[in-house]
Amino acid sequence: MLDERARILLKALVERYIADGQPVGSRALSRVSGLELSPATIRNVMSDLEEMGFVASPHTSAGRIPTALGYRLFVDTLLKIEPLNPERISQLEGQLQPNDPSRLINQASSLLSELTRFAGVVVVPRRVAPKIRLVEFLSLSDKRILLILVSEDGTVQNRILVPDRSYSASELTTAANFLNQHYAGLDFPDMRRKLQDELTQLKSDMTSLMTAAIEAGNEAFSSTNSDYVISGEHHLLDAENLTSNMQRLRELFALFEQRTSLAQLMDMSQQADGVQIFIGSESGLAPLDECSVVTAPYESNGSIVGSVAVIGPTRMAYDRVIPIVDITAKLLSSALSNH
Repeated sequence: MLDERARILLKALVERYIADGQPVGSRALSRVSGLELSPATIRNVMSDLEEMGFVASPHTSAGRIPTALGYRLFVDTLLKIEPLNPERISQLEGQLQPNDPSRLINQASSLLSELTRFAGVVVVPRRVAPKIRLVEFLSLSDKRILLILVSEDGTVQNRILVPDRSYSASELTTAANFLNQHYAGLDFPDMRRKLQDELTQLKSDMTSLMTAAIEAGNEAFSSTNSDYVISGEHHLLDAENLTSNMQRLRELFALFEQRTSLAQLMDMSQQADGVQIFIGSESGLAPLDECSVVTAPYESNGSIVGSVAVIGPTRMAYDRVIPIVDITAKLLSSALSNH
């Protein structure tokens, strides 16, 4: 735990560094902190903060800069966030047109980027898992089976299964009848849970086929990938903290193109209640080690269907970015629910 003096100095250092990007010396802190302390006393406090891992000393300067740990303490306990005023919220709401949901996602992503001057990301809404009306198996060859799935809304999906052994026509009929009798009207997550509960009651030579069918069906009816829309990546080229390491910047843009890893992080953020912030290595993704991700889930008719995020350098104005991400998620939820 830091004493009040150390907290005030750390807050002043982070705010000063965010504002001008230069290492902060003890004399500057003496002026901006509001504390009547000598530069020598401030240096002693800074030395303690550095030993605890909250600040670091660049080789080229006698001043100090915040570490990821310092930013974390600042965001969690020292940051004061002012909500956006109603007029500003109304302006933002006018830029999100709910007439076309697909266009709405692009608008939200662009809005995040324009307001923060960083990269704006919006995960495309997840499809609601459909309930299944009918399952059929059709033998194509000795070890190839056509799985036919019909959802309650009439959507038909076909998948090829290649089981470990061949199945006779009567076995395929028995498996289909069992699934239709006991699983019709359920979605695939519920089917999977029910099958796991009943594995011991089923014949072992049939469970592998039915498990394969449910997994294939779940994949068929879910989105092919957790897709997202990203806007304003070029703004990161203006972030001095990032452009000083071109290799890391290339890795960051490769992460955007590869998509899967970032999509997993965005999916994880959907479990949070409100705004969540990943600072540096907290994301678990090496290309984001010098970045912060500010993210929040959004809803449609009371169910979380995606998330929004801003990606920028760790040296970002968190007091400005956090309310922008928060209100964008809320406005997007409102627009989708009213559509």
